Amino acid sequence: MNAISKKLKQFEMERGMPAAEIGLKEARIGYAHVSFSLVALLIGGLCGLLQTMVRTGTIPEIAGIGYYELLTAHGLMLAIVFTTLFIYGLLYAFLAQSFGRFESFPSRLAWLGFWFMLLGVLLVTWMVLAGEASVLYTFYAPLKAHPVFYIGLVIFVIGTWIGSAAMFRMYADYKREHKNVHPPLQAYMSIMTVLLWDVATLGVAATILFQLLPLSLGWTDKVGIELSRTLFWYFGHPLVYFWLLPAYIVWYTVIPKIVKGKIFSDALARMSFLLFLLFSFPVGFHHQLLEPGISAFWKYVQVVLTFLVIIPSLMTAFSMFATFELAGRRLGAKGLFGWVKKMPYRDVRFLAPFIGMLFFIPAGAGGVINASHQLNIVVHNTLWVTGHFHITVGAAVALTFFGSAYWLVPVLRGRTLTPAIQRLGIWQTMAWTVGMLFMSTAMHISGLLGNPRRTGPAKYFQDSIVADWIPYHTAMAIGGTILFISIILFLVAMYKLSFTAPRGTEEFPVAETEEAAMDTPMFFENWKLWIFVTFALIAFAYTVPIWHMIENAPPGAPGWRLW
Repeated sequence: MNAISKKLKQFEMERGMPAAEIGLKEARIGYAHVSFSLVALLIGGLCGLLQTMVRTGTIPEIAGIGYYELLTAHGLMLAIVFTTLFIYGLLYAFLAQSFGRFESFPSRLAWLGFWFMLLGVLLVTWMVLAGEASVLYTFYAPLKAHPVFYIGLVIFVIGTWIGSAAMFRMYADYKREHKNVHPPLQAYMSIMTVLLWDVATLGVAATILFQLLPLSLGWTDKVGIELSRTLFWYFGHPLVYFWLLPAYIVWYTVIPKIVKGKIFSDALARMSFLLFLLFSFPVGFHHQLLEPGISAFWKYVQVVLTFLVIIPSLMTAFSMFATFELAGRRLGAKGLFGWVKKMPYRDVRFLAPFIGMLFFIPAGAGGVINASHQLNIVVHNTLWVTGHFHITVGAAVALTFFGSAYWLVPVLRGRTLTPAIQRLGIWQTMAWTVGMLFMSTAMHISGLLGNPRRTGPAKYFQDSIVADWIPYHTAMAIGGTILFISIILFLVAMYKLSFTAPRGTEEFPVAETEEAAMDTPMFFENWKLWIFVTFALIAFAYTVPIWHMIENAPPGAPGWRLW
């Protein structure tokens, strides 16, 4: 028996994990990403709680940390660090389970990417907590941070690119050895997800390297605001789908197994992810509908393309409810909605993602409003948008990640999910649901009343016209408190699953495809074609507008440090 086989056998004996499912190297790199994502979750959640408390106007700034420092840390820790680290850990696990390529796993490349990401996070966090980078989650120009903040962001992005390269190598090795064969569905979806991220981060890397970092270093004295925001939102909206696609992987491939069903259609699942790649990028202008420097024609074009993204989302909804109904009927369900009674609601691995799916229904409807030129005028830059953001990422995505963690962490650690931890997970899920309902509902309603986002306690809060907002801020604080309690419960559960739960074999849930499903066409594997079409759509949607921004650029604005 060679050294690698001995290591795998030892790992199986010590962890109780079958080597056929996931290898030692992949388990370590996956768990490293997931565990540090939980640290970001704790920090970001605490900052969010303090932010809601300060915004009520009942307590002052805490420990000298300003409101906008809290807001920046909250947004970056949860929207960027927690999500990205957890996603990469999850995708490594998916690829390891799909390929089982233990001896050829590019561990050095994967670890190099992880340490780059961690270094970038430390630099960014240092600058934010030091009060040198209160530039909010969007770090819009002309707000200016310390150069180390932007260097940290660049290092973090480079780390993700290195990690993506490790995943691309795993996929390429499999493709080379299995010609004219579809790679497993989870692997296909994972590669589509990191490809989307890599293409999206080109925009944010460009504005940091060529605009914000030179401004911060004093190499330039002004910055083009319109171009910087355009490059940010070229990245910012695909970022939403970078969060959503891993959740969709769980919905498509894991949840059917947990409900004792099968994947409705492999071909439909691959088609939906392909459409997300094509239509996620040329849509950023719908975040800039009220900005004056962009032609109405190009705003219209990108709004139309934005609505095309609805198609793969509806395909996903159809596939999931078809899966539920077929699974329910196998278990004896009768009637149109008989399947509802057959779902395993006492299994947190199902309950949390399922509630996330339900949240995504109003979240998707809100997205249609945000992307509509006329309706967007009503809600633009109000707390409505923040409420929409929270039920999209903070509910649909976060709940799916939470539910996934209850099987992922035991698989990575060689532990078992006990009934006691299951019950803790159910309570944690329900707490998150109640807290998010309180907070997001208050945000939506007060946003319709004109309550602005991004603003902390200010003098105008004392005005009688806006006094009606204060009860909604109180409701947000109540919701934020319940959400933070849920985070604590989740971290306790993850600690137990990592260190105290009994050793044993936990299932890596992967569903099979329905026998009656259509065959998957091979053209889905034509990566050269789809990448070309993606960049062609990007060029169509952005080349002329960016050319006009550069050609007709105003003098620019000096950098500002407001807080």
